[in-house]
Amino acid sequence: MTTPDDILPTYEAVATGFDRLRDRSLFEAGWLARMLALAPGRRVLDLGCGTGRPIAQHLVAAGAQVTGVDGAAAMLALFRQHVPQADALLADMRGLQLGRRFDAVLAFDSFFHLSPADQRPMFATFAAHSVPRAVLLFTSGPRAGEPVGEVDGAPVYHASLDPDEYRILLAEAGFTVLDFVPEDPQCRGRSVWLAQFSA
Repeated sequence: MTTPDDILPTYEAVATGFDRLRDRSLFEAGWLARMLALAPGRRVLDLGCGTGRPIAQHLVAAGAQVTGVDGAAAMLALFRQHVPQADALLADMRGLQLGRRFDAVLAFDSFFHLSPADQRPMFATFAAHSVPRAVLLFTSGPRAGEPVGEVDGAPVYHASLDPDEYRILLAEAGFTVLDFVPEDPQCRGRSVWLAQFSA
């Protein structure tokens, strides 16, 4: 049985296969466009940035200044190759303290690999890296649970809180929910949150 502790070693091992198989059709484009349109500037913190394509590449092409953070060195090495214009930092998003704030914080298909216990304090981390009116975009599950998925043949852990708990955590951290679409058919079934920092 895979656990949250297996996530970074797994992505370290499958980085090349993940990069080869990653869907690059930019099904995320609509949400990314909304994020950039609402953000007060173009500094984007991409948490769990992976190999950088297609999302970070798309953001840079749209004029964003991207800082990518990933805890798997092999993924980050590919990110540096694919998005040389971006900053790339090897770090675990849990407890991250960059001492900088951004206009948008993105945790797409990454945040949901954390355990429920690790997800809850992440909202303070999001807030600590957000300027006033910064936009937060992240994916979760549609309901509370801990399903196991697969990447390049390897099992990977996922977790989600109940959407009502996410709303409470966002509000406590100073975020206003702008939209939540569970299993969005326009985004390959991702459950997507869009929020704005008001603190």
